[in-house]
Amino acid sequence: MSTVISGKALSEKMRAEMTSQVATFPDLYGRVPHLVVILVGEDPASQSYVRGKAKACEQIGIRNTTILLPAQVSEETLLSKIAELNADDSVDGILVQLPLPSHIDEDRVIESISQDKDVDGFHPLNVASLWMKRPGTVPCTPKGIIRMLESEGVQIKGKRAVVIGRSQIVGLPISKLLLDRHATVTICHSRTVDLPSVTRQAEILIVAIGRPRFVTADMVSEGTVVIDVGVNRDPQTGKLCGDVDFGPVSEKASIITPVPGGVGPMTITCLMENTIEMFLRKMGADKK
Repeated sequence: MSTVISGKALSEKMRAEMTSQVATFPDLYGRVPHLVVILVGEDPASQSYVRGKAKACEQIGIRNTTILLPAQVSEETLLSKIAELNADDSVDGILVQLPLPSHIDEDRVIESISQDKDVDGFHPLNVASLWMKRPGTVPCTPKGIIRMLESEGVQIKGKRAVVIGRSQIVGLPISKLLLDRHATVTICHSRTVDLPSVTRQAEILIVAIGRPRFVTADMVSEGTVVIDVGVNRDPQTGKLCGDVDFGPVSEKASIITPVPGGVGPMTITCLMENTIEMFLRKMGADKK
């Protein structure tokens, strides 16, 4: 039976450390970090994510402002609000909750956020910084995955890593983070031929494709480290499940993450970490 990494437990440990750190900021810098989240429309899932971010800010001591805009808001109005926040020196991080209504160009919105306030790490200049090994903001979910692997002492150097999924949010950035730690990385996708033969070679398997219980036990070798990024509704039970068929796969994996309670909590925790890092860069503390 595999070791199950509790993202919830690791998140609580990290948040406790951040809480102690942020408590020193008023004396050191005169204020605490300030994160602004913009929510457009009333999508229930997005509302839930935004509430989770506000709760994490409150727990750690980060100032949080949530701006609610109607689904019908014009793209220009949204861009104007972002420009206002970019110019506000009291704001350290800006996050626009995705997805946005279809009449708004998400790429244009992401590019409008100042690179120095892009807590998601989605701005093209932050993406470029990641691939060029320059200072920048790392996307939260990939960052959380690395934290989870490190927490269990997983040796990444020299390992064969397989990533299923090639999104800009998870698949591509986690592949780069693994490469930077000297893993040999294979990226798989919907057009990969004979996918199971590829995944069975993995010593570390990252699954981020958004298909419930897609990875089955026959696709995994004994002793593989399995990180499940997916959050889906089981079509039969309606309960949350991952991209990995957890029960059977956990019998073969050495380490595995659950859904819920795995990667999800780490994503928000790393968002808090990014906000603090941006604040410290602005204050020049990262150069001391």
